[in-house]
Amino acid sequence: MNQIPLAERMRPSRLEDLIGQEHLSSPKSFLHRAIRAGNVPSLILWGPPGVGKTTIANIIANEVKAPFYTLSAVSSGVKDIREVIEKAKFQLGVVLFIDEIHRFNKSQQDALLGAVEKGTIRLIGATTENPSFEVNAALLSRCQVFTLNALGRQELEVMIHQAMEKDDYLKKKSIELAETDALLRISGGDGRKLLNLLEIVVDGIKEDPIRITNEKVMEIAQQKVALYDKSGEQHYDIISAFIKSIRGSDPNAAVYWLARMIEGGEDVKFIARRLLILASEDIGNANPNALLLATNAFEAVKVIGYPEARIILSQCVTYLASSPKSNASYMAINQAQALVRQEGDLPVPLHLRNAPTKLMKDLNYGKEYKYSHDFENNFVNQEYMPDKLKNAKLYDPGLNPRENELRKNLQKLWGKKYGY
Repeated sequence: MNQIPLAERMRPSRLEDLIGQEHLSSPKSFLHRAIRAGNVPSLILWGPPGVGKTTIANIIANEVKAPFYTLSAVSSGVKDIREVIEKAKFQLGVVLFIDEIHRFNKSQQDALLGAVEKGTIRLIGATTENPSFEVNAALLSRCQVFTLNALGRQELEVMIHQAMEKDDYLKKKSIELAETDALLRISGGDGRKLLNLLEIVVDGIKEDPIRITNEKVMEIAQQKVALYDKSGEQHYDIISAFIKSIRGSDPNAAVYWLARMIEGGEDVKFIARRLLILASEDIGNANPNALLLATNAFEAVKVIGYPEARIILSQCVTYLASSPKSNASYMAINQAQALVRQEGDLPVPLHLRNAPTKLMKDLNYGKEYKYSHDFENNFVNQEYMPDKLKNAKLYDPGLNPRENELRKNLQKLWGKKYGY
């Protein structure tokens, strides 16, 4: 096997060669134009692992011919940041790439502020976490945020074929790609993991020609998984098992996967934030207290930290897993957004419009509006949807005791209008 991993050997050096992320790499995109002009701002690249964040950082440094420094938030501190900033004072247009910037604490992020604001360095931060949660507001306001999309099957297969055709090591071998499902499934949409797994599989098949099948991939991957999963904890697989166990109402499995994450050194806020999302997405109005508990747990673990935070997490996890489930509110907003995209910006009915000026009142803005509290039971039957969407039902309460009560109330108020 080549000592340099296949993913590194195949890393593109030009934006045009990047697979996926056309919204960033196309000639009309802001980033493409900024690179061509040599005027790239500080930016944060947010997206799943293995979709091109580090590659884009390298491309920027290569294209703008700038001094390029790399720090990892896992192993670097304020001292390392200050050393780079000091060097940057004597160089022009320095690019500082910080991988996993969400792992920097407030003081580490604050150490970057002055240099970014003055233009001493151009910061490129990469994160798999929502920067709105994990990057200080002051630093975030000085950076452009670019979202990278997960890679689809077609893009991943292009990556495989390109490696087989262009890599000096692989193209010397006779390879028959009979099946790709296992390669794609194990890599989980991570392009870096996919390419490195491909190379492991090629080297693991002692046949000529090398025939890659799903069975062979699974056999070799189980033997050599540590070679391409550096964390050893299979981070994204475990969080997936964790969430699915809670969604499936199995507190025993859920607390086991929680323990795996804790023992693996997972960030306590990462776990708590996932619980917050799950409490609303998978439990919702079946038990509104779930969101309250998850919110309090999130705030508590930020203050407490490990090791005691494990107790708070365990309480929250076992409660959420044991709670009744409903995704009705989650489905409602999905359908509502799909309807907005389908129908565009429909006009607000006149009786619902705000009327702060005389002209607006003369145009009958708000004229026919009926104030609910002026009527019996604080309800009056009137239309709240745009004309084109009358009777459109988006929220369908789940079949559980709490939401059945909501359903009964909606039936009593609206009769047959929404079909409750």
